Amino acid sequence: MDPTHNPDAWVWITNLPPVTQWERESISLCIWTSQSAQGSLNLSTVKIFQNPNHYGTFSITIDANISITLWTSKSLPIENKGHQAFSEKTILHLFFDIVAGVLRYGPNKRSSYRMPPVPIDEEFPSIFNLAFLTLTLLVCIYEAPQDLLCECVDTLRLHLITSSARQATKLLVRIFGSNLEEQWMRSVNLAITNLMVEREASNHSFRSPSPLFSYAFSAIKLWKAQVYCPIIAINVEDPSATTHDERLLFSLNYQQLEASVQFSYKVIFQENWIDIVVKVDNIRCNVSSLVSDALMSTRGYGTKEKFFPSRISLQLTPTIQTDVLSVSVGKSSDNPTQEIGLEKGIESSFDPRNLKVSASESVTMSMKLWKFEQSVYGNSVIFNWFLHDGVNGREVFSSKPSKCAIFQRRSWFRNRYSSVYRPFTKQGGVVFAEDEYGKSVWWKVNGEAAEKIMEWEIRGRIWLTYWPNKHITFHNETRMLEFRQLVHIPLAKVA
Repeated sequence: MDPTHNPDAWVWITNLPPVTQWERESISLCIWTSQSAQGSLNLSTVKIFQNPNHYGTFSITIDANISITLWTSKSLPIENKGHQAFSEKTILHLFFDIVAGVLRYGPNKRSSYRMPPVPIDEEFPSIFNLAFLTLTLLVCIYEAPQDLLCECVDTLRLHLITSSARQATKLLVRIFGSNLEEQWMRSVNLAITNLMVEREASNHSFRSPSPLFSYAFSAIKLWKAQVYCPIIAINVEDPSATTHDERLLFSLNYQQLEASVQFSYKVIFQENWIDIVVKVDNIRCNVSSLVSDALMSTRGYGTKEKFFPSRISLQLTPTIQTDVLSVSVGKSSDNPTQEIGLEKGIESSFDPRNLKVSASESVTMSMKLWKFEQSVYGNSVIFNWFLHDGVNGREVFSSKPSKCAIFQRRSWFRNRYSSVYRPFTKQGGVVFAEDEYGKSVWWKVNGEAAEKIMEWEIRGRIWLTYWPNKHITFHNETRMLEFRQLVHIPLAKVA
């Protein structure tokens, strides 16, 4: 089978004939066939007769020298009449079973959730297929034979990064809501992390499908882009920054970046032009553990030995600029507050044999650890947030901690999640809100653009840095993630 062929589980299931027309006890759909070894990945349904009704189960299996079942659904009723074996209501129960299968691989086994109502409409088939392929990816990562693992997973990765799969991701997370969405992403990224750790240990590489797990939407005068990525899949700025401390590696690898970018906008119609005004609504960036606190303390150095955001850069650009006349920003830079105090003193002592005189001078400076800047490049507006070392003012993402300061308990980056002067939240993230970064940027657009839908690109880069927190080590590193999403503004006058 062509590895780029995207299996349509929904169409296959809905076209299964009623049980009276089955020629065999089971029917299978081929998801993938190995190009280098004898083996295939299949979705199969098996009928079970329980007088007077028929029931069926769905299974994901690998057929090689022997058949290996990777996952099996709950029993579902099979229709004896009509044109198809499974009703829409039954397929919906299968969808819930698939979602539960994915969440079962998450870090919190005891977490509870309630599935919201799911309408079976024209969008549901793509949502169902995405959930099914995601579960297939996870069960293959954990259960597939090693000789078929890489080829199988890479094929599934190609299916999950198509444009249709990305669109289905937006639809799926809207159904979930934010809490269930986070559980889903942690399940997926824990599986990806486990696989990448295993492949790195055996000197093999694996391309993560993590670009799938970012999405954006435009609604109610708001742009929102959401980003999830396992830390291990983010590029290291300096590849030579390595450590052989296995416990530290466990702490650093089993983390996930969760970022949310929100801008509010308004459209103001003038006599001959249109003003499009955009404000920072909320920028949130957090690094969360992918395993339980107990496991992190046992195999790592605890949940507080982790990466932290050190720089965030966002660029807003109208993709078609024919109607754009100009762009303006509110301020070029939010400069740090500096308080400089100078103290001088002279001390002297006298005795018959010796006169001692000494002078001293001390300077103190206070500055904001986060600095915010706006700039313009062409018709693009760029927002930058930089974290600075509280000792000498250096930008953290491009520098290293002082080796002497590593042993000083009062350095800002030591105990950085509990100090009253911490630059992060207790959980280790950052939040930039409108109250502090609320200066608008605006584009002046030709009045002839009225009634058009303008497309904007949000391009973002996030730097994550590790400096030692409680653990004493000279290891430090910075990773950088890039993402790109498209959002829209309708230039229509409200009646």
